[in-house]
Amino acid sequence: MQIRSCGMTDVGKRREKNEDSFLVNEELGLFLVADGMGGHLGGDFASRIAVQTIGEMIELLEEDPETTLQEGNHIKPGDFSGYFRYAVRLASKRIHDTAQDDPSLRGMGTTAVGMLIRDGKAYVANVGDSRVYRVRGGEIAQITRDHSLVGEQIRAGLLTEEDARTHRLKNIITRSVGFQEDVEADIEIRALGVDDQFLLCSDGLSNMITDAEMRDVILVNEPEAACRRLIDLANERGGDDNITVVLIRIDAIAEGEVTDDADLPGGDDTTMEL
Repeated sequence: MQIRSCGMTDVGKRREKNEDSFLVNEELGLFLVADGMGGHLGGDFASRIAVQTIGEMIELLEEDPETTLQEGNHIKPGDFSGYFRYAVRLASKRIHDTAQDDPSLRGMGTTAVGMLIRDGKAYVANVGDSRVYRVRGGEIAQITRDHSLVGEQIRAGLLTEEDARTHRLKNIITRSVGFQEDVEADIEIRALGVDDQFLLCSDGLSNMITDAEMRDVILVNEPEAACRRLIDLANERGGDDNITVVLIRIDAIAEGEVTDDADLPGGDDTTMEL
């Protein structure tokens, strides 16, 4: 498989520090974005712990599937969904334990979205309201499901997406990594196709520009230029929050790696209802 990728982050126009973290590891096929929260001390710390822990644990499980896990956890070799779930749970415990030991960090947590490429498939993990999108055939579809108050209200038909962008409670999330000791990540699996592009981003991007605008930028730019333009556009709209983007483009897939979304759990091609 041949891929190209790029990741960028920016503090935005209104924040004093950047609490986002990201990982781009083409060799491992792992890509992560985390958006920290918890005040001036905890947010960036939590997001860094999440990205570091998830990255290290995925790599360790790949190298040694029989590695010692926390009590009560059992993962079969090659269970990439299980790898992701365990890595996120471990990150949540580490962040929570760190906060319990340091009163100045109490209440810190982070969102986390990630994509792991294996065997012609994208394994997508999500906790919080950072997002993963896929651009295919000129269309953009959100793969992840927002764990947020406004996301729940949209799904219940009480808010429109447009109203949610300016809602006073838009930053309240209902699930995060580290605020509680244990957390369950949502996992989606998608078959990969040549020319597919995947965007991972914090809400500093998705709150400022529309899905259609993201698609248009991605379709006419190479990954690095697209990342830069997306950040610039969010800043031009006000840059209310930190902005982090990771873009992955699938350039080639080996014949034995081709699969079909219809054969995968949750593998439909429809846009996610938020």
